[in-house]
Amino acid sequence: MKRKLVSIILLLIPVLVFSQSPKKSVEKWGVYEVTLKGPSTGNPFVGLELSAVFTNGKETFEPDGFYDGNGIFKIRFMPDKEGTWTYVTHSNNDKLNGIKGSFFCTPPSDNDHGPVKVSDTYNFSYADGTRFIPFGTTIYEWCFSPDSIRKETIATMKHSPFNKARMLVLPPFNKRYLKGPYKLDIFPFEGTPPKNWNYARFNPAFFQRIENGIKQLNEIGVQADVILLNPYDGGWGFENVDLATDKRLIKYCVARFAAYRNVWWSLSNENSFIESLTDKDWDQLFKLVQRKDPYHHLRSIHNGDRIYHYTEPWVTHVSLQNYNASKEPGVVPLLRDIYRKPIILDEINYEGNINSRWGQLTGQQMTHRFWTTYVGGGYATHGESYKTSRWISNGGGLIGTSPARIAFLKKIVDAAPALNPIDQAYILNLAGEPGNYYLKYFGKQAPKQWKFELPHKNLKDGMRFKVEIIDTWNMTITQVNKIFEVKKLDNYYFIDKENRSVKLPGKPYMALRITRIE
Repeated sequence: MKRKLVSIILLLIPVLVFSQSPKKSVEKWGVYEVTLKGPSTGNPFVGLELSAVFTNGKETFEPDGFYDGNGIFKIRFMPDKEGTWTYVTHSNNDKLNGIKGSFFCTPPSDNDHGPVKVSDTYNFSYADGTRFIPFGTTIYEWCFSPDSIRKETIATMKHSPFNKARMLVLPPFNKRYLKGPYKLDIFPFEGTPPKNWNYARFNPAFFQRIENGIKQLNEIGVQADVILLNPYDGGWGFENVDLATDKRLIKYCVARFAAYRNVWWSLSNENSFIESLTDKDWDQLFKLVQRKDPYHHLRSIHNGDRIYHYTEPWVTHVSLQNYNASKEPGVVPLLRDIYRKPIILDEINYEGNINSRWGQLTGQQMTHRFWTTYVGGGYATHGESYKTSRWISNGGGLIGTSPARIAFLKKIVDAAPALNPIDQAYILNLAGEPGNYYLKYFGKQAPKQWKFELPHKNLKDGMRFKVEIIDTWNMTITQVNKIFEVKKLDNYYFIDKENRSVKLPGKPYMALRITRIE
C-alpha cells in the first residue's frame, strides 16, 4: 500500500511543479520578448535572417528579430488580442530556427489604450477607440544628453501638455558630442568618431539608449515620433551612406522599436536636404517600413524645401514644415481638402531668442499659431529655443511662456467634440460640431462685439445656446450672462431671435465657445 501511494505521489509531482511555475504573460498591446542564444561569430547584421510567427486563433503576426550583442538575438511582439499566443521562430541559422513557445495575453491596464491610428479621415484614436488629440513638442537630441538631463526631460514632459515628442535616431554632428559633459561614448555604427565607421555593423548599445527613451515616454503616455534619418550629421557621414545601408538601418530600427505601442515613424526630418536620396528612394523606404512593421504604426515624413507627395497610400498623415500655414486662418482647412488626411504642422517656428530667425517667436506668437491650427481642424507641434535653454535640442526644462497657454488650449480641445471646420469656404475661424458646439477664434483681430450668427447646418428655430468668452493669453473663460435663441435669417445663417450681439474686450487673441443648451 505504501509503495502504491509513493508511486501515485511521484506521478503527481510533475503536475504540481508545472501548475506552480509562473505563467509567462503580457498585457494587451504590451511587449513580449523572445530571447535566443545564437552565433557570436561572423556578422549577425548582414545575411542572417530571423523572424517568428505569432498566432492566436486566426490572428497572425510575423515580426523580424534582431541582434542585441554578445550572441543574443531578440524578437519583440505586441499582442492585440487576449488569450494564449503561440510562436515558432524561422531562421536561416539552425540554432535560431524552429524554436517554439507560448504566452498568455492579459487585458490591458487602465493607461494602455493601444497604438494610435487614423480615425474619421482627419483625426486620430487609440486602438481601443479612445480619442487621441496630438499636442506635440520637439526634443530632437534628448536621448544623447547626459543622464541628469534625460531625467529632467521626462519630469518636464510628465507635467507638460505635450503628448507627442519628435526625436532623432541618429545624432546630428556637433562638437559637444566629441568632448565635455555631452561626449557620446556610443554611436549607431561600430567604429571611431568622427568618420571611421563600419556601416555593416550596428552598435546595439546605442539603439538600447534610443529604445529606453521610447519606453520612458510610453510610461508617461507620450507618443514617440521616431525620426529615422536626418541631414544634420555634417561631420559623421551618416547622411551620405548608400541606399542599402539606409534600408538595413531602417529594418533594424523597425525590428527593435515596432513592438512599443507609442511609436510613430517619421522617415526623415527635412528629407529633401538629404541630396543623395530621390523621391523614388523615399518611396522605397516608406514601403519597407510599411512591409516590415506588422502593426502598421503611423507613418509620415518631414519636408524641407520640397514637399513630399503625402497623398501616397503608404503615408498615413501629413507632417508639414510650413511656417505660414499656422499664421493665418484658412490654410489648414485647405490642406485638409488637398490631402484628405490628418494635418500636423510639425514645425511652425520655435519660441525663443536665438540668432536664427526660425527660433525667435514670442510665447504669444506660438500660442496664436496653436489656436489657428486647432480651430482650422489640424494639429501643431511646439518647440523652444532660448539661448539659455535649447529644449528642441537637448530637452531638460522649459522656460517659455507658451506651454502654459498650450495646456489651457488642450483642456478646451479635450473637452470639445472633434474640431472640424464649419462653413470653411466663407468662415475661416470657426470649428466644431454644427448644431451643437462652436469654437471661434478671432486671432489678431480685436472686435468690440460679435453679432450672434451661425452657419445654418443642423440648426433649427428655437435652439438655445450659451456663449463663453475665452482670453487665450490670460487663460480666462467668462460666461456671457445671456441665453441666445436662434431663428433662421436666410438660406445660410441663423441669428439670435432678438438680434443681439456679444460684447468683447476689443483686444486680440480672444475666442468664443458657443454650446447648445439641451
